[in-house]
Amino acid sequence: MQIRAYATLRDIMGRSTIEMAVGAGTTAGQVLARLSAGHPGLREKLWDADGQLTGFVTVLLNGRALEYLNGLDTLVADDDTMSLFPPVGGG
Repeated sequence: MQIRAYATLRDIMGRSTIEMAVGAGTTAGQVLARLSAGHPGLREKLWDADGQLTGFVTVLLNGRALEYLNGLDTLVADDDTMSLFPPVGGG
C-alpha cells in the first residue's frame, strides 16, 4: 500500500511517500504501528499512553477518515492509499 505524509509528518518520516506491503487481514492499526515503529518521532504524534490515536493526526484511507470506516480495525489492501495529515490552522 502507499502511505502519504504531509507537512510536519513528512519531515518526521523523511519523505512524503512510503510503500508498504500488506497481507490479507492487515488492519489500519497494524500499518500505523509498523510505520511508527520505524519513525519514533511519528509514534508520539499518533499514539497516546493508552495506545489510542491521539487525534493530532487525521488518517484517511482512500480519501475517507478512519473514524467513518472501522477505525483502527479497518482492513487494508496493497492497492490502498493511506494519508496522514497534521492539524492545519489559519486565520
